[in-house]
Amino acid sequence: SLQDKNALHLYSVNGKYLGSETLKEEVSDLCVSGEYIVMGSLQGFLSIRDLYSLSLSISPLAMRLPIHCISVTKEYSHILVGLEDGKLIIVGVGKPAEV
Repeated sequence: SLQDKNALHLYSVNGKYLGSETLKEEVSDLCVSGEYIVMGSLQGFLSIRDLYSLSLSISPLAMRLPIHCISVTKEYSHILVGLEDGKLIIVGVGKPAEV
């Protein structure tokens, strides 16, 4: 974050710059899960981005409170979101019939 400008930068394992994406929110936590980046922001948005293109996979989900931590279950079936007020939100991953 540099004077209200936030960006996500992507590098290869060899240190080659692959790309970047400017972000509107301030990232509080993120995790890489398979081919996706799951991010939480202080503005209360949960975002899922493609690992290689950095583009949004779905529109951000509003949690209404700042997100403090993110975790994905080992089966990739749920995203666990810890909020500022201590609540734990569990978000199902997949199509509605699968969740």
